[in-house]
Amino acid sequence: MIAIFRFLWNATRGYRLQPWRSPYLCWRIETYSGRKMADVDFPAFWQFVWHERGELLRFLRWAARMDRIARRKPLREYS
Repeated sequence: MIAIFRFLWNATRGYRLQPWRSPYLCWRIETYSGRKMADVDFPAFWQFVWHERGELLRFLRWAARMDRIARRKPLREYS
């Protein structure tokens, strides 16, 4: 659960109180849905989040899994 919040915290850097203004999140919405970045405003952002909430949660779980894998200590190699 912490990894999910870590991703959200990093993805909204500089726009934490207004995530619909984040260029990164607007770009992600544009690439996923086809809606132009310039058209993403408060209602459009929350409509997208609500409509795609299942897919967003699935993505956040995946991102958390990848974060855990990346933070693991590598196994020592024996030569």
